[in-house]
Amino acid sequence: MMMVGAVLILTGVALFITRTFLSPYIYSLGAILFVIPQLMDRYEGRNLIIIRLRRQQILGAMFLLLTALLMFLLDHNEWILSLTIAAILELYTAFRIPKEVEKEKMK
Repeated sequence: MMMVGAVLILTGVALFITRTFLSPYIYSLGAILFVIPQLMDRYEGRNLIIIRLRRQQILGAMFLLLTALLMFLLDHNEWILSLTIAAILELYTAFRIPKEVEKEKMK
């Protein structure tokens, strides 16, 4: 589900450049499909680093949804800042969370 969402996000952003009418809808659907599994994923441990990283991941997911809203509300490319913040947070946590989980299993 996340992979389909990621492809739709990328497609929506690429189509927005050409001013395609459906691009905000495609992006929004992709963002929802990408965010739902992240919100449903739970961490029940006590590792403060992983808890912090999960919060950052959720914040990145919220920025993805904010970007969808901005694509509908604003006529120009102001949404790119929100998307950039979301991408940085998502990319950072995508690499750090698995490493921290692996460290925790080694203990």
